[in-house]
Amino acid sequence: MPDTIIFEAPYGRVLVDADVPCVITQWLSFANGPDFIALQEAALLYYEAHTTPLRPWGFVGDVRHMGAIPAKAQAWLIAEFNPRATAAGLREVSVVVSDNVFGQLATQRYAHETAAQRDRYELHAVYYTSLEAAKAGAKVAVAQQ
Repeated sequence: MPDTIIFEAPYGRVLVDADVPCVITQWLSFANGPDFIALQEAALLYYEAHTTPLRPWGFVGDVRHMGAIPAKAQAWLIAEFNPRATAAGLREVSVVVSDNVFGQLATQRYAHETAAQRDRYELHAVYYTSLEAAKAGAKVAVAQQ
């Protein structure tokens, strides 16, 4: 079954793969702070509405073409996105590694800042080189919950 698009903009889209099951944020280019937050918020709302303890969902971040993450959006990820996602049951994010240094640095910063919040929540990133591999990793993570 092909992925279902639930949000689409020139800078990215949110997809759903009900077979895994997982929500996928797929970045196509740089997004300013409000646009970045809007895409992540759409993905998180879908995740919160569909994951349950009996049928947990995975979360994939396809950041191959993502640019830098604006500081305001980075702060929102740490202060808002992560606590809500972990409250909904997310423990692992499957990340498709960025092709460019700006995306790589942004992803590393996110992982570092997330790890620094272990007293508030526990969330790990696992890195993959393709979307297919990240989906497979999300499927394993979901099965282990």
